Amino acid sequence: MNGRADFREPNAEVPRPIPHIGPDYIPTEEERRVFAECNDESFWFRSVPLAATSMLITQGLISKGILSSHPKYGSIPKLIFACIMGYFAGKLSYVKTCQEKFKNLENSPLGEALRSGQGRRSSPPGHYYQKSKYDSNVSGQSFVTSSAADNIEMLPHYEPIPFSSSMNESAPTGITDHIVQVKVNKYGDTWDE
Repeated sequence: MNGRADFREPNAEVPRPIPHIGPDYIPTEEERRVFAECNDESFWFRSVPLAATSMLITQGLISKGILSSHPKYGSIPKLIFACIMGYFAGKLSYVKTCQEKFKNLENSPLGEALRSGQGRRSSPPGHYYQKSKYDSNVSGQSFVTSSAADNIEMLPHYEPIPFSSSMNESAPTGITDHIVQVKVNKYGDTWDE
């Protein structure tokens, strides 16, 4: 015996270190295949249907007169906007499915990082994350908080300016415009009233 006690259980699994996935990470061949598959499936099964549906709904709203068409370009600008929003909504809606595909890869550092939750815990330098009271532990691991986030209450507190709830009044309430009337005589002398 070397003087150190060994407290490990005989059949306990030794956790593998979490691989560092940074901007210089080069994906494996299998990860490239999954990237291409995710890109293809998100385009055909989410982006195209959502873009087409949003364009059809927008055209229907324009036809019914709920949305107005442009005097010069007609419905084209609104349809293009609806198409772009549908495309990005489709791409974003496929992120969770794609993450699951990477998590299911056996010998993938990226899959291992996703399984361990590294993507959620890491933040870029200079970025501070304040833990919300609604955050929960995900798979038994808590989110990382910064020491600067602990001092967030030390920031100055500014009182909001009260605004009127009336739709036709655009000026803040409690602020009055005092107009001083100045009179000028024929000799250029001025005085207040």
